Amino acid sequence: MGRMESDCRIPMSCLRPRILALHALFWVLVSLRVFGAALLSEEKTTVARPVTTPCWQMEEFVVAVECSRCNTFQSKSWAACIQTGYVERINCTKSNKDEYKSCRSTLMEEHLFWKFEGAMLGLTILFALIVVARQRSLDRLASEKVRRQIESI
Repeated sequence: MGRMESDCRIPMSCLRPRILALHALFWVLVSLRVFGAALLSEEKTTVARPVTTPCWQMEEFVVAVECSRCNTFQSKSWAACIQTGYVERINCTKSNKDEYKSCRSTLMEEHLFWKFEGAMLGLTILFALIVVARQRSLDRLASEKVRRQIESI
C-alpha cells in the first residue's frame, strides 16, 4: 500500500506555535488599525457637527416639498445635500420653521439596487467560471492518476 493522503488542507508548518503567534499578532495589529481609524473618523465628525439640533429631530414635521435632487450650488453650500445628494423641505409644526432635510429618493434606491444586482450577477458568473475551471483541473489530475495506476499494472 502506498502512502495515504491526509484530508487536512492546512500545512503542518502553519500549526507551529511561533507561526500561530505571528498570525495572531498580525490580526491584532490589523484590528487595532481598523478600529483606530474608525474612532479617529468618529472624533473628527463629532467636532464638525453644528451645536444646534435641527427642529425635525426634536418635534413633529410636515414635508412641504418632496425629495428632489440637489443642484450643483445646493450640493456645495447646503449641509443637507452633502449626505445623499437629495433634499426635502420640511416644516416643523411647533416652531413653524422651514428647514431642509437630507433624504433618499426612490430613483436613487432603485439605481443602487440594480447596481448591486449587476455586481452580484457578475460575481456569480465569475465564481461559476472559477468552479468549472477548478473542477476540470481536478478531473484532469484524477484521470492522470488513474492512467498512471493503469500503466503501472
